[in-house]
Amino acid sequence: MAKGANIALQRELPDLKGVVFGVDWDTGGERVLDDNLTLLTILVGENGAALSPEHVVYFNQLVSSDLSTAQLQQALGGDDEQVEVELTGVPDEVAKVVFLLYLSEGSGSSRTLGQLKRLVVRLLNLDGGASIISSVDLAEGLSGETALKLAELYRHSGQWKLRVLGMGYSSGLQGVAKEYGVPL
Repeated sequence: MAKGANIALQRELPDLKGVVFGVDWDTGGERVLDDNLTLLTILVGENGAALSPEHVVYFNQLVSSDLSTAQLQQALGGDDEQVEVELTGVPDEVAKVVFLLYLSEGSGSSRTLGQLKRLVVRLLNLDGGASIISSVDLAEGLSGETALKLAELYRHSGQWKLRVLGMGYSSGLQGVAKEYGVPL
């Protein structure tokens, strides 16, 4: 899927109950870059903000408070990071689930996402692991960004859709926190 493209998931797969969102990157052997990439998932309300700090899933909080969204401690199938979303368990007040990748700012280095050789996201059916979509290489065109909005699952007319985004933040995690009202 290209940046900006979307797919009506339940129109294509009417029995879809959950998905696995996977991220696969290639740092070209740049170990510091690889070690400092972090997947962040935010459950967002109609107002555009995270429902609460407990609705932010990352390495330090692996499961959302409503138990609908969980980051896997060990990614499968070649992905570097994966998050499971039980679509039927996502609270009604969640308008979208946003998937982001950022560089940990504690590394003390001047790494950017523009150094990535490849960055692809894919969506799998939680029931059985069959592939639903795979994105184009989102690393193309990146330069000084330190955070990237990869994709979002969102509700439209009572159905779940997925949009691939590839939108960068030069302000990194600070910019993400500001946009979604997440305390750092």
